[in-house]
Amino acid sequence: MKPRLAENEKENPIIVGLDIGTTKICVTVGRRSGTNKIELLGVGKAESSGVNRGVVANIQKTVSSIREAVTIAESQSNVDIKVVNVGIAGQHIKSIQHRGILTKRDYDEVGRLDVEQLISDMYKLVLPPGEEIIHVLPQEFTIDNEPGIKEPIGMAGRRVEANFHIISGRVTDIRNIKRCVDNADLEVSSLVLEPLASSEAVLDEEEKTAGVVLVDIGGGTTDVAIFHEGIIRHTAVIPLGGNIVTEDIKQGCSVLRNQAEQLKVRYGSALADENKDNEVICVPGIRGREAKEISVKNLAYIIQARMEEIIEHVYYEIKSSGYEDRLIAGIVITGGGAQLKHLVQLVEYITGIGCRIGYPNEYLSKTEMLNKQALEELKSPMYATSIGLLIKGVQAMEEDEATQQEMVSKRVSKEKVTEIAEEKRKKESWFTKILSDFIKDDTGIDDDTFIGKK
Repeated sequence: MKPRLAENEKENPIIVGLDIGTTKICVTVGRRSGTNKIELLGVGKAESSGVNRGVVANIQKTVSSIREAVTIAESQSNVDIKVVNVGIAGQHIKSIQHRGILTKRDYDEVGRLDVEQLISDMYKLVLPPGEEIIHVLPQEFTIDNEPGIKEPIGMAGRRVEANFHIISGRVTDIRNIKRCVDNADLEVSSLVLEPLASSEAVLDEEEKTAGVVLVDIGGGTTDVAIFHEGIIRHTAVIPLGGNIVTEDIKQGCSVLRNQAEQLKVRYGSALADENKDNEVICVPGIRGREAKEISVKNLAYIIQARMEEIIEHVYYEIKSSGYEDRLIAGIVITGGGAQLKHLVQLVEYITGIGCRIGYPNEYLSKTEMLNKQALEELKSPMYATSIGLLIKGVQAMEEDEATQQEMVSKRVSKEKVTEIAEEKRKKESWFTKILSDFIKDDTGIDDDTFIGKK
């Protein structure tokens, strides 16, 4: 019999994360525990067959996998899942820097609503056709010409300026993800860039302040996020991941794909020189054919060549960010690809920067809902994004509560709050909105249908 959930669900509401990856779809259910960590209540995992390099390629297959993962998570957690925080990645993700200015009427203190107003203004930026904003991340503030302020709330001033890191993505890919979630009878609470979620699970504030690069090597993509002085400075998504390594092994060793995956996981190494020359693996033949012998060292050469390419892409992003010489905490690798043997040594050799593997177990508390084996599995780097989505969901809920308290204390009008919230949620350009409304009113064609035919 499953233990019953605690009665304090209002104090510690349940959060659900949905990681739609290239190799797996993972649903995690949890809540903030009393120790300020995440208490996991349930986990559901299903094979992902409808996603290619972080982008939905087959909606029906993706929906089926989401439903399978949700069913498993619901049975473990005894929770009816309706609202989820969804991770997003893919080569279409871009980032830009922009500056916003807010002039207040009086010299009173800067509040959360002022910051929210600056953020909502960023959503009005004109982007290239077919793109929309996913995240607006404040960096540094300037209050009455006093620069370098990281936390402006509570400070007195009239003119508030802020630098923002703005992350955008392709409209069609974002809508395909939302459509998959909708078709699985779920509601999207928020879209979270996957490297940002992973960073919450494997990095601490000390590393972010010192300067650190997070590298999340997934099945289809490698996500990069650079932090310095506690602020996100650069993000990128590289369209190469663990799956392409498997394809290389399949071609180079002339084996089946599932055999190539097993070779990579069991015997794979990112450094060929670390393997013995006489070590050989025997792979069964197909339908009665003779078994094939594969040298472990040759296997490592195939893997090393592709991993060098991925790391070179990462190193290019580090150099182009301008923070190469300010990364005191070095590089943290996470994701399923981080489990490859000798990867840390290869990264340090190519980049000359210190490196470690990032595990998401630091922010997990003990729970009675999961058995010991399941909890140990979740400490693997491949679950960093899934755990990070829970943490981001908890953070967003806490920020919303703080904003509501400020609204009550300052007696802000409901109309003003609605205006800010709508601008923040607004993802379409005014022209697209007017055009879709016109078509819907004039012809009766649904907006999604029109966009799908376009």
